[in-house]
Amino acid sequence: MGSRVHAVTANPRHTIQLDVNGHKLVGDEPPALGGQDAGPPPFGFVLAGLAACTATTLRMYADRKGWGEVTIETTLTLDNSGDKPRIDRKVSATGDLDDAAIARLRDVVERTPVTLALKSGFGIDTVLEKAAS
Repeated sequence: MGSRVHAVTANPRHTIQLDVNGHKLVGDEPPALGGQDAGPPPFGFVLAGLAACTATTLRMYADRKGWGEVTIETTLTLDNSGDKPRIDRKVSATGDLDDAAIARLRDVVERTPVTLALKSGFGIDTVLEKAAS
């Protein structure tokens, strides 16, 4: 279940070449921060991870319950204007779902793995070393 990400700075300035478990991605900063907007900024990837986890977890739950064809749509926005960064998440579920199913999904969405990790915080261990020339 673990993920491994390898990132290398590239040109033009602020472009980052990423390898996420064999999937090639590009990250960048917007022009206002000196980048070329060639890919999502770092917090864009955080939001993408939360959105993907939210949609996947709810769809898997609906599948296990046998609720038929259910589509989950998520929209996330990062708000850095207050004392603490805040993520606003809007989730909609389309399908043959009654009020009880929607209530259950409301409960499950607050317990998706990435939601729990972001709410509780991560431990981060860092080693910075000079690479051999």
